[in-house]
Amino acid sequence: MSAVAVNQVGYLSSGPKRATLVTDAVEPLTWQLVDGAGEIVAEGRTRPRGTDVSSGQNVHTIDFGGRRQAGAGFTLTADGATSRPFTIGPGLYRPLLTDALKFFYCQRSGIEIREDLRPGYGRPAGHLTDSDVPCAPDAGDYRLDVRGGWYDAGDQGKYVVNGGIAVWQLLHAFEHRRGLDDLALDLPESGNGVPDLLNEVRWELDFLLRMQAPTGMVHHKMHDSAWTGLPTLPHLDPQPRVLRPVSTAATLNLAAVAAQGARIFRKYDADYADRLLAAARTAFTAAGDNPIRYAPVEDTIGGGPYDDDDVRDEFYWAAAELYLTTGEQRYADAVLESPLHTADVFGPYAFDWAATAAAARLDLALTPSALPGRDDVRASVIAGADRYLAVLRAHPYAVAYAPPGNQWHWGSNSMVLNNLVVLAVAHDLTGEPGYRDGVLEGLDYLLGRNALRLSYVTGYGTDYAENQHSRWYAHQLDPSLPHPPRGTLAGGPNSGLQDEVAQARLAGCVGQFCYVDDIESWSTNELTINWNAPLAWVTAFAAEIG
Repeated sequence: MSAVAVNQVGYLSSGPKRATLVTDAVEPLTWQLVDGAGEIVAEGRTRPRGTDVSSGQNVHTIDFGGRRQAGAGFTLTADGATSRPFTIGPGLYRPLLTDALKFFYCQRSGIEIREDLRPGYGRPAGHLTDSDVPCAPDAGDYRLDVRGGWYDAGDQGKYVVNGGIAVWQLLHAFEHRRGLDDLALDLPESGNGVPDLLNEVRWELDFLLRMQAPTGMVHHKMHDSAWTGLPTLPHLDPQPRVLRPVSTAATLNLAAVAAQGARIFRKYDADYADRLLAAARTAFTAAGDNPIRYAPVEDTIGGGPYDDDDVRDEFYWAAAELYLTTGEQRYADAVLESPLHTADVFGPYAFDWAATAAAARLDLALTPSALPGRDDVRASVIAGADRYLAVLRAHPYAVAYAPPGNQWHWGSNSMVLNNLVVLAVAHDLTGEPGYRDGVLEGLDYLLGRNALRLSYVTGYGTDYAENQHSRWYAHQLDPSLPHPPRGTLAGGPNSGLQDEVAQARLAGCVGQFCYVDDIESWSTNELTINWNAPLAWVTAFAAEIG
């Protein structure tokens, strides 16, 4: 394995171009950029960076940003080591954007995955009985039709809070990034007059609507009554399915994304937009009447708990989306009266399923409205971006993420990406090129410029993750089954090491090294809808730039 870590996909001609060299040397070293024909086309001296806390390595930076001519098969050589090959040129990220979004069709529940649309991934419809699912004894005495939606991750559960943040991010990309309204995703609905991305998102939105109980509250999740083993294809799942109790967090997730969806879908389907907005209003009112219905942390049989006992951020987020869609004073008041509206919401990571205040802030900053103090909202986003940019520039691997105590979170790759989203929004607000370059350089980490010199995206780069935790992309366990499709993001380093494989193989790991590409390492190597959503968002930005 080379000691020169590069973005194995490549570098945009007009963007930054840096690599990281692992070496014992403390003085600058000579580097050379070699083209596909073996000719030296650039050379220079490395910049020593000392010991990188996130990996424990002594590292140097190689900056070859002066090379703008396009080509393939480039390599970097320094200190006797040679990098993996890479490309320099325009248009590098459009294929990754497309594949990152095509991932969601393969996560669909309740529908046949057509072989002609996804060669090698066709399978029968799974969980058709989700059209008539009973509540658990502690969740109610009725049954609901909760068919459809996306399987959340490597299991076959469907979770409203993970679905909510993933839908929000995809809709946010559609609303604020260019080039997504005509992106072809090869879906069963393609050609129906609605952009393919919205067709895909609607599959999940319809499921979220079905999770709304007669009271207006929303069930937190639904899944098998007991965990199934690996591999288990969805249509062969023997476990009965069950609805878990309603929660305030899930209810506010529906309120937020249904309101957001209402304004975006109105151009294409006014009746559907009306239905979404009515559901959002009902959910917001129901959550206000039931503000502390929390998902229990011990609810771990057959599905993850996704527990969250602080829903101030979800109230803020839902109010923001309802206000941006309706312009109504009551929702503006809820936004302005929230203690989070003037708080610093940009911590070590900007947002995820359990921390949604920054999602509200980003939409309030970008979406036109008459909200008082909108300049302050925009300034807060820029301040958050400045913080992440400073972290990235100080990091020898250009990672816009520095968790306290170097304790990397579960799903750290998504947190890196969500911090890059903030940088991209700051670029939208200011036009400053430093934010743009930060996003592009931040992507390098995920695509090979990291301590493991591994691309965390299946099918992209020379060395990439391909054994993500999944019950149906389980080639590692059953060679007749496929690896995850191209464009699937692995969760990434996680200092918690919650699974037995990680505990056995990674004990004592430092930061970036707390990862293993093994299907049984669900705490470092799972795939999820809300990790591929930020991958799609950020690559949509990079595709615009490129």
